[in-house]
This record gives sequence, C-alpha cells and structure tokens, in this order.
Amino acid sequence: MSWDADAAGAALEHEPVTGSQRIAGEPSTGWIALGSTASGDEVGVWEMTPGTMSDTEADEVFVVLSGRATVEFAGARPAIDLAPGSVVRLEAGERTVWTVHETLRKVYVTPAHPG
Repeated sequence: MSWDADAAGAALEHEPVTGSQRIAGEPSTGWIALGSTASGDEVGVWEMTPGTMSDTEADEVFVVLSGRATVEFAGARPAIDLAPGSVVRLEAGERTVWTVHETLRKVYVTPAHPG
C-alpha cells in the first residue's frame, strides 16, 4: 500500500476537551488517520491547543511537528518537554498530564485497532 500526506497542513476538526480530562484552560483536540504501515499500524496526525488535560495512553510513537508542551507521567518516569523534532514512545496504560504552551501537532504511529 502506498500513500502520502501533508501532515503539517492537514485540516483537523477539533473538539473541546471536557469533563474530568480538562484540567486548565479551554484546550481542544483534533486528529486524522493518514493511513497504515505495511504491518497494519495506524499513522495519523493529532493536535492540541493550549491548555492542560489528563489522558491514559495507548502504545504509540510520535514525532512533534510544531508547538511546545510538557508531558508529566504518573509514577517514576520524569516529565518531558516537547518541541519540534521531539520523538517519544508512550506505553499503553501510562497516565499523563499534557500542558500545551503553543498548539502542538504530532505525527503518531499506533498499533491497529482489532475489528
């Protein structure tokens, strides 16, 4: 399967972060699946506007395209600062708090969902 995409310029529809996930500000998130790898993993773009939210992560590797953020982890893993070019691996079940300082856009790869 062959595909290409403009990850930096892709239009994303955002939804506000609501409920207990929203910690501070008025963040919103948007995403779009771009395609899949030869092994079936999903490749997509995710974006979050400034604010703070909590999340429970899936297995994922991502590269930051634009923006700045700090991700804090429950447990012993130290917080990380994200900027363009950051490459990060998240593990399923990690509890995180994302504080976005400048709208953050990343390209992610995550295992395909069964079904």
